[in-house]
Amino acid sequence: MTGASIDDDKGERRFLVIARAGLCLAIIVCGLALRGWGFGLGLPAFVVKYGGSMLWGTMVFFLVAMAASHLSRPGIAAIAAVLAVGVELFRLVHFPWLDAFRLTLPGALLLGRIFSVWNMVAYGVGIGLGGDARSSRHFRPHRGSAG
Repeated sequence: MTGASIDDDKGERRFLVIARAGLCLAIIVCGLALRGWGFGLGLPAFVVKYGGSMLWGTMVFFLVAMAASHLSRPGIAAIAAVLAVGVELFRLVHFPWLDAFRLTLPGALLLGRIFSVWNMVAYGVGIGLGGDARSSRHFRPHRGSAG
């Protein structure tokens, strides 16, 4: 391995971290917009509710991909699924201070308020979409000229 290939590898990792962070920010903006204006745009409640959950699952996938970029796509998806299901199951835990936090906007966005198996399905769809997007050639840095 030459010094140039090591530098290329670092550059590729830096690109991927920046791209994934940008995707996470875009997903957050889309999720907030969907929840904030989805009904006003005439979108069905199903799309507003589970579309936000799907976007949240996609965001978790990309956060795990940033933190564990050395893992395979299935490995990243498995960790993201465990985290997403864990957060959903955590909604079954009730303490006064935790329930008070869940009533705030940050608490509702991070932890949610009500347990739902359907949320886990939406998270799974979102994680699957994140994995599919990660494999897309559009999310890989270019290596020289095509040819």
